[in-house]
Amino acid sequence: MLTDIQIAQNCKKKNILEIAKKVDIDKKYIEQYGNFKAKIDYHLLEDLKDKEDGKLILVTAINPTSAGEGKTTTTVGLADALTKLGKKTMVTLREPSLGPVFGIKGGAAGGGYAQVVPMEDINLHFTGDIHAVSAANNLLAAMIDNHIQQGNSLNIDPRRISWKRAIDINDRQLRNIVCGLGTRSDGTPREDGFDITVASEVMAILCLSNNITDLKQRLGNITIGYTYDGNPIKAKELKAHGAMAALLKDALKPNLVQTLEATPAFIHGGPFANIAHGCNSIVATKLALKLADYTVTEAGFGADLGAEKFLDIKCRVADLKPDAVVIVATCRALKNHGGVDKKDLNQENLVVLKKGLPNLLQHIDNIKNVFKLPVVVAINRFSDDSAEELKLIEDKCKELNVNVALSEVFSKGSKGGIDLANEVIKLTKKTNQFDFAYDINDSIYNKLNTIATKIYHSDKVELTSNALKQLRQLEELGFSNLPICMAKTQYSFSDDPKKLAAPKNFSITVRELKVSSGAGFIVALTGDIMTMPGLPKVPAAESIDVDDHGIITGLF
Repeated sequence: MLTDIQIAQNCKKKNILEIAKKVDIDKKYIEQYGNFKAKIDYHLLEDLKDKEDGKLILVTAINPTSAGEGKTTTTVGLADALTKLGKKTMVTLREPSLGPVFGIKGGAAGGGYAQVVPMEDINLHFTGDIHAVSAANNLLAAMIDNHIQQGNSLNIDPRRISWKRAIDINDRQLRNIVCGLGTRSDGTPREDGFDITVASEVMAILCLSNNITDLKQRLGNITIGYTYDGNPIKAKELKAHGAMAALLKDALKPNLVQTLEATPAFIHGGPFANIAHGCNSIVATKLALKLADYTVTEAGFGADLGAEKFLDIKCRVADLKPDAVVIVATCRALKNHGGVDKKDLNQENLVVLKKGLPNLLQHIDNIKNVFKLPVVVAINRFSDDSAEELKLIEDKCKELNVNVALSEVFSKGSKGGIDLANEVIKLTKKTNQFDFAYDINDSIYNKLNTIATKIYHSDKVELTSNALKQLRQLEELGFSNLPICMAKTQYSFSDDPKKLAAPKNFSITVRELKVSSGAGFIVALTGDIMTMPGLPKVPAAESIDVDDHGIITGLF
């Protein structure tokens, strides 16, 4: 059996100009990065502004488990299946972070016979977008400390600097550091820390900006900390936003690649929907909607995180309205939610499957009844799934008037996604009454409580004394009308990763609130969620290698 990387390396890729021609992108908008990658000038969007949008399909999933769900694989396979049915289709994905690639989760290029290629490039440095985000983030950090060193005319309180440095590697050693040690010329000693780059506000700004002017304005509005008097300091007061935008000018352009079956794909924007908003860029999604009749996109992790943020943040900012939602699940993952150990997941067990099913059903309920969107469940089929298990899932979903389609795109490519594609086409023909989970003009507390109770199905939200103090300060500073970006464990509806399926009788504890005033949302940190992950005991990096011919091995 071939590995993912072997399948990808055996693929006969088409020249990127051929891929661009499939969706009628003129050569003048194409900047090639070799034969199989290209940047697309976002000014194309202005020239297509009068063209009608195609259909937007969001792919999301149940809460992830170690058993795997295959959300990206299903997204890619669905796009290929729509293409096979004669539909002009594009897929829009997020760029993989090096942290998970070298850590434990893996990449974000799909798997089996439903992948985007060149897989190795996409999962590693790609076109350098994430490095550009790191550079812009760290330029601002350097300018903050330099300003203090050079006299601190803005009266910045070094103890209240909220802007951290960034690196796109899982490195727990950098979570909390002391910098500026040494002689007087080496800077002002203070506590600092690193976020993983994809959790940087700069990444969110890149994803939510429509053009360079919008990007520059958002960068200028970043709150970097506070003065000794408690007043917020913006990046534009340090005159950092112009140079930051210069570093990001090419990163703002979506990256065009292809699937194994040559469906055009935009891969642009950061992942990590547990600690960031975790969506593909607005520019890429809007471009795809103009270029194709069907755009298939995904949101990170489970629907309680990625889909909620896609719908409540991205769709609100970009004025998007999805036409259909696909929720991906597997028998194995649902049995894992039901309490079965990973080593026993291959065995039929209807009892524990029933215990785990509420996780899927609660996600369905949220999409249907909170966001009021049509939904289909895609069961990513494994060879050891029993007919009885599959029927139980289908029957429970039909009780909610939701259809189920088996997906076998991992092993069969587009052929394994035809039933799912046909179901999606049916859903997109229906009108829907898409709505947000909360009113943007509601109070910060009420928005937090609405997400906690309506989406997570908790009893209430609780704020620590520190978070309550921050909430009052954010209200005083005029940030009450911003959407909320919840930072929460991806493994559970709750803020406790051990509470699987659909837990009841719990509260969500918010320990910290901070404003991302450039991106335009408030980040709420819950539980013990961290913005800088660590490597596992056996990092994936230990298995990755490259030979004398430049052929990479061990990358999934």
